[in-house]
Amino acid sequence: MTEASEARTARAWLARLAHVERGWLALAVAAGLVAGALTVVQLALLAWLVAALLVDGRSLPALLPGFAALAVLLPLRALAQWGQDAAGLAASLRLRTRARGELLDHLARLGPVGIAGQHTASLANRVVDQVEALDGYVARFLPQRRLAVVMPLLILAVVAWLDWLAAVFLLLAAPLIPLFMALVGMGAERLNREQFDAVSRLSRHFIDRVRGLATLQLFGHTRMATREVHAAADDYRRRSMRTLRLAFLSSAVLEFFAAVAIAMVAIYVGFGLLGYIDYGPSGELTLFSGLLVLLLAPEFFQPLRSLAQHYHDRAAALGAAEGLVALLETTPRRTGVAQDGPRGEHSLVELEGATVSHPERGRVLGPLDLTLARGEIVGVSGPSGAGKSTLLQLLAGFAEPTEGARRVVADHAFAWMDQRPLLIHGSLADNLRLAAPQADAADLHHALARAGLADLLAALPAGLDSALGERGVGLSGGQAQRLALARVFLSPAPLVLLDEPTASLDAASEARVLAGLAALAAEGRTLVIASHQPAPLALAQRMVRLDAGREAGAVHG
Repeated sequence: MTEASEARTARAWLARLAHVERGWLALAVAAGLVAGALTVVQLALLAWLVAALLVDGRSLPALLPGFAALAVLLPLRALAQWGQDAAGLAASLRLRTRARGELLDHLARLGPVGIAGQHTASLANRVVDQVEALDGYVARFLPQRRLAVVMPLLILAVVAWLDWLAAVFLLLAAPLIPLFMALVGMGAERLNREQFDAVSRLSRHFIDRVRGLATLQLFGHTRMATREVHAAADDYRRRSMRTLRLAFLSSAVLEFFAAVAIAMVAIYVGFGLLGYIDYGPSGELTLFSGLLVLLLAPEFFQPLRSLAQHYHDRAAALGAAEGLVALLETTPRRTGVAQDGPRGEHSLVELEGATVSHPERGRVLGPLDLTLARGEIVGVSGPSGAGKSTLLQLLAGFAEPTEGARRVVADHAFAWMDQRPLLIHGSLADNLRLAAPQADAADLHHALARAGLADLLAALPAGLDSALGERGVGLSGGQAQRLALARVFLSPAPLVLLDEPTASLDAASEARVLAGLAALAAEGRTLVIASHQPAPLALAQRMVRLDAGREAGAVHG
């Protein structure tokens, strides 16, 4: 896909999201129009008060109603501006929530296999930072784009009614701002896209160095890693400063042309009031009309200047949207072909001639025929690279068969446990509730006791609220495995998939985990255990041996 087509796709995606929020955006525009109209009335009232004092010679007490009206207009105008901001922010929040949900749903469809090539730092940057970059575009740019058309026309009509020649000056200067805004925006969009790419690279670089900190310390490469992080951060700094320089330069250019146009109007009004200009309507200028024209001239350019300011929000949003759309267009490695339910009355999953192929590796599994009955324990063995993990991914639905069929029950649900369980930064209870969000404290205590962690829980001062670090910092390898086992106990799923559940465990920890697996089997759940270790495979009632992705033989216990 070319860069131009990517930009068109990103704009179309943003337009589709914004169309849903057209009600809030229309409310923001309406509030902005009210604020603009009140500004015109306020300036007209101010010009009338000055003319009444200096030309008509009225006393201050006689002008008290005018000052009272001015005092009323100020809070009304502030309220209208608040309404514009609040409606824009509401539209932005709803759009960002929907965009983030769309991304998370797509990541769920991709599954662990589909996102294996994506770095977690890049994904986090897209789901968090790049979605947040849409805020200014929706909350400020979209309403201001409409106000920048309507408000100058309204003010131009008032100025033309007062003095058509001054309106001509404003009309001639107005196109310069959108012209320079478009020229600047072309470069700003590209710079913002490069900046988001730099942030993703910096995130990946930093996360990789933090995760490998122990290895770097062992081999004495911490200084080199520090210099690399500094270099990546400095590259991001230079890109950010380049974007800021462009923003300040564009603002300066736009302010210059606006100031020149206002100065031309001021010169015309001043010389017209002094009688040095007798062309057109200048002879009819009064202090009221001349002062009101001068007061309205900056307000004529203000919506255009605000649009130019928020044009950088548009560039940032388009730069972010291109990365988000690229992720959304990632195709899941699934056939999308609906499969029938199992043919066997007691079957959970059936594979018939199933094969799994990857574009970069070719066929990694199959053809394979396998039926999982309710309540049985199946062991899967074979050398490294034989396809054991791929078989588990196929049974779980993370991958679909490239050829053949995979049939599952309608309410297919499974629990997963491997040698590196996912543990998040949070409390013990937070990690347990990943499997059962509605579980109460009694359920959590019972699951931990069944997994052999009752002693650990009793030793923790904060109990279930004890904090764990990312990847289980604070727990030993055996404790982390048993915590994952406790989550399996909390899950009601009838199918339990286990990938090397006792690897790297000592004998005592392995015995506790195996006892927990035996308890799961006693509940009537179906267990599929893929392992190199003989101890967990000894639980199996049936063995499936794989070699180079194919079944080497089946043994029944």
